[in-house]
Amino acid sequence: MSLRQEIAALATTIVVKVGTRVLTRDDGSLDETRIEALAEQLHLLMQTGRKVVLVSSGAVASGMGRLGLTERPTDLAKLQAVAAVGQSCLVQSYDRIFRTLGRPAAQVLLTADELDERPRYLNIRNTLLTLLEYGAVPIINENDTVSTEELETTFGDNDRLAAMVTNLIRAPLLVLLSDVMGLYDGDPRAPGAKLISTVTKLDESIFGLVRDKKTGLSKGGMASKLNAARMATLAGENVIITSGRDFSVLSRIVAGEEVGTLFVAQGQAITSWKRWIGFTAQPRGTLVVDDGARRAVESTGRSLLAIGVVDAQGDFTKGDVVALRDRTGAEFARGLSNYSAAEVLRIKGLKTDAIAAALGHCPYQEVIHRDNMAVTV
Repeated sequence: MSLRQEIAALATTIVVKVGTRVLTRDDGSLDETRIEALAEQLHLLMQTGRKVVLVSSGAVASGMGRLGLTERPTDLAKLQAVAAVGQSCLVQSYDRIFRTLGRPAAQVLLTADELDERPRYLNIRNTLLTLLEYGAVPIINENDTVSTEELETTFGDNDRLAAMVTNLIRAPLLVLLSDVMGLYDGDPRAPGAKLISTVTKLDESIFGLVRDKKTGLSKGGMASKLNAARMATLAGENVIITSGRDFSVLSRIVAGEEVGTLFVAQGQAITSWKRWIGFTAQPRGTLVVDDGARRAVESTGRSLLAIGVVDAQGDFTKGDVVALRDRTGAEFARGLSNYSAAEVLRIKGLKTDAIAAALGHCPYQEVIHRDNMAVTV
C-alpha cells in the first residue's frame, strides 16, 4: 500500500476548504456549476462512511456579484455589509444542492475569540461532532460581519480557519482546494515549473518557493496555505493542496491517487489540549528564553524553568497562554504560564530553589509545565 493509499484509508474524517477563486467566475459572481459539483463530491465521500466538514470562502465575492461591485471594498463597514449579503447567497446555494441529495447542511459562522476561550472551544467541537453524527455537512466560514482586524478577532483567512477546525475535531486529513494544482518548485506560470508531489519537512526552503499573485477577490494564496499546512502537520495530521476545479478530485484523493501536493504529518498526533494551546488560543504575552531553555523545550520535551527565562513581555496573568521566543525573536512554542508577567520578571534567571525567596512562596517549580506546552515549529 502506498503512502497516499494509507493516508486515504485512515481519513475517516476530512476537512475540505474551498477557496474563493474555485467557486466564482471571473466577474466575482458565484458559479453554481462548481458549487453543485463540490457538493456532489462531498456527498459521495459521506456515502463511503466518511465524515466531512466544509470550510467555504466566497461570501465577500458572492456579495460583490449580488451587489454589482467590480472591486473588493476596503472600507470595513462596506466589506462587512458585502459579506452579509454574500453569506446568505452562498449558504442558500449549498443548502439547495444538498437538499436535492438528501443531505442536511448546517451553517456555522465563527470568530477567532470563540475558539480562543476554552469552554466555547469545547462547545463548538461538540456541536460539530454532533452534526457529523447526524449525517449533516457543517459549512463553516469566518463571521466577516462581526470580525474586525482592529479587534484582532479575525482568522486572517479561511486556510488558517480550516487548519484550526482540523485540529479542533482531530481530522486525519485536511484538503485545501485552490485554483492551482499544488505547490510548484518555481513560479507555476513559468515554463518548466514542476509540481512537488510530497513534502515531508515544511521548512523555510519550502516557504521560499511561494510565488503568490494577489487578486481583488481572495485574501489567501499559497503562503497562507503553507501556514495552514504547518499548523495541521505539526499536530500530526496530513494535508493536501490541490485544484478544486477538477470535479473528481476528492474521489481521486480517497482512492489514494497522486494528486496535488501532500504534506506529511510531522510525528505522532498530539492531544486536543496541546492543539488548543499551540495552534488556537491567542497568546496574551511572550516569554523570551535563552538557547539552553529552547533546546530543553524543543528537543527534549522539558518544562520551562525560571533559570532559562530572559524576559517577560505583555500583561499576562497566571493560566494565560504565552508564546515562547528565543533571543532572536523566533517563536518556537506556546504554553500556559504558572506565573503572571510581574512574577516572571522577578524570578527570571533564578534557580528553582530561589523562587520562594524572591516571591515569598514557590507554588510551582516550573514557569510552564511540559504537559501544558506545545512546540509550534
